Amino acid sequence: MTASTPAEAVELLAERISARDVEGALALYEPAAAFRAQPGEVVTGAEAIRNALVGFTALGPRLEGTVERVLESGDVALVFNRWTLEGRAPDGAPVAMGGLSADVIRRQPDGRWLVAIDDPWGGA
Repeated sequence: MTASTPAEAVELLAERISARDVEGALALYEPAAAFRAQPGEVVTGAEAIRNALVGFTALGPRLEGTVERVLESGDVALVFNRWTLEGRAPDGAPVAMGGLSADVIRRQPDGRWLVAIDDPWGGA
């Protein structure tokens, strides 16, 4: 599972989170990536991102997105993605959230595109 375009990296990430595949989602990030897990909280590095993704996948989410725009310059791209997530809290209460993400995706030497900065709340 590798992304051959910046948009595909974002699409695969949503697919892996919906499948509750934390390791598969984590593989789409650069090792030192930054992730804005929630407004006011940025985590960096694989272990911290893994912990944040575990929280998202615990909701049993259905994450869907629509890539609205990709701005590419050489090996770096900025992807804007409108997303929604529906799931269940640990107490069974429904959870629904959404937003406009702003993600920096970088082409690796082997041609794969990986997430360098993931800000699901980029529009906020």
